[in-house]
Amino acid sequence: MQTFPIFVIVPYSDAMTSQWWRSAVIYQIYPRSFADASGDGVGDLIGITNRLDSLRDLGVDVVWLSPFMTSPQKDAGYDVADYCDVDPIFGTLADFDAMLARAKELDLRVIVDLVPNHSSDQHPWFQDALAAVPGSRERARYMFRDGRGEGGEEPPNNWQSLFGGPAWTRVTEADGTQGQWYLHLFDASQPDFDWSNEEVREEFRRILRFWLDRGVDGFRVDVAHGLVKRDGLPDYTPPEDGDSMGGIEPAPYFGQDGVHDVYRDWRKVLDEYDGERALCAEAWMPTVDEIAKWVRPDEMHQAFNFAYAMTRWNAGDLREVIIDSLRAFPDVGAPATWVLSNHDVIRHTTRLALPADVPQGHGIGPKTPDLPDTAVGLHRGRAATTLMLALPGSAYLYQGEELGLPEAVDLPDDARQDPTWFRHNGERYGRDGCRVPIPWEAGVPAYGFNRTGETWLPQPDDWAEYARDRQAGVEGSTLELYRTLLRLRREFGLASGELEWAEAAPDDVVTFRVGEVTVIANLGEQAVPLPQGADVLVSSGPLDGGALPNDTAVWLRGA
Repeated sequence: MQTFPIFVIVPYSDAMTSQWWRSAVIYQIYPRSFADASGDGVGDLIGITNRLDSLRDLGVDVVWLSPFMTSPQKDAGYDVADYCDVDPIFGTLADFDAMLARAKELDLRVIVDLVPNHSSDQHPWFQDALAAVPGSRERARYMFRDGRGEGGEEPPNNWQSLFGGPAWTRVTEADGTQGQWYLHLFDASQPDFDWSNEEVREEFRRILRFWLDRGVDGFRVDVAHGLVKRDGLPDYTPPEDGDSMGGIEPAPYFGQDGVHDVYRDWRKVLDEYDGERALCAEAWMPTVDEIAKWVRPDEMHQAFNFAYAMTRWNAGDLREVIIDSLRAFPDVGAPATWVLSNHDVIRHTTRLALPADVPQGHGIGPKTPDLPDTAVGLHRGRAATTLMLALPGSAYLYQGEELGLPEAVDLPDDARQDPTWFRHNGERYGRDGCRVPIPWEAGVPAYGFNRTGETWLPQPDDWAEYARDRQAGVEGSTLELYRTLLRLRREFGLASGELEWAEAAPDDVVTFRVGEVTVIANLGEQAVPLPQGADVLVSSGPLDGGALPNDTAVWLRGA
């Protein structure tokens, strides 16, 4: 094996060991779908507390909670009405504190979701803005503008909501007349804050400190590439080949330079606290180099590597994005991050077997043409995870992927809840398919999600085989594969290692070494021979004698 240029420029050292975000495996919990202690069909904080042992046993380091704050739940909690309290459907602040304390007992860190681009329309600030007059202090907290046309009957510009339809809604003034318009890049129930307003900035400093004072280890920041809009709010039409996050180049509502000033300010707040608190950006930008701007030394600690997450099952494409990531992130002093699934994308055990790209947020459903074979998707998904967890840096897992869960495709139309489904009149399925409550136990109501059988989204009839109790201790199960990968990842220090590319690997094979471990992933159609005399540490699927079958990845020692 020839040593190629080493792209990780921040090598492991004892001084780095306490910077947990550089090597952590972070497990995303989508609270309404993880575990339900109350039995009302919606997951809750007590349910999470009761199941934290399973995450310690899995081998993760950090738990990330999607929104659980007070919300009308028009967008599953990403429409926040009170940033400093818990929504009653999830429990109370006391339940949160108990969950956090239990996590600490289990040596699990906890980061929470923060949604700064917009609030709920039920937030007291927005209700005050509706009752106030144009030009008032109350309206200045949000993006209120006069309409175009003689009577202001046209929206201020042509922007479209990422959930479908216009990004502007006109309000009725207190005197009953049609008045100004407010911007909402997402649902009409999610008005955008105006981040040029110092009052907004100070309010979020308060919110950060509220949760930091309670002991959280950091924040995942929703729509971190948003917040600041281009001066003048110019018209913009995304290119036809762009996705719902703004196209090939940053839209005037994404990736503006001013957003970095916000995070430099937040970094100062976090640096006031002991215990190494961290910020992670959800920044949907077109290239790895663009994403890396969010993790410069005085800004965030991590950014999701969406370029990697959305890479198709192609060896050349994977090599390219890995090389780019191991250059761009260390160049600014940050760790690379790796992620395959989350609450906004089609589960990778399904997505990697789709014959064509599906734009982010569109989703798939019963009428989607050429739905993939479930077995093929699972083979590729397991191989993709085996490759990913060997890469230097930090990794994110999404609840249920350790069970091999596929996307739930056959949801009834009348059960869907994603705003995308409604704002596109049923023409886009949205994200419900990756948000279905996960199975814990076969043969009991709701697969052990709760004891009543109620679920806010229906679970597929064939999910008993994926239940955690069916897989625990079963050799070859996806759960045991994840446990083994995470154990070996820690044992061999892969997260803090240096990556070397293999000499003359076949075009459809990804091969590299990190420390003592050689990783080979076969993305082609034919089996490939394995090096003779090497010890197999773990394989994503059965081996064919001395060969690696297609859609399979392996870790070797002594190769």
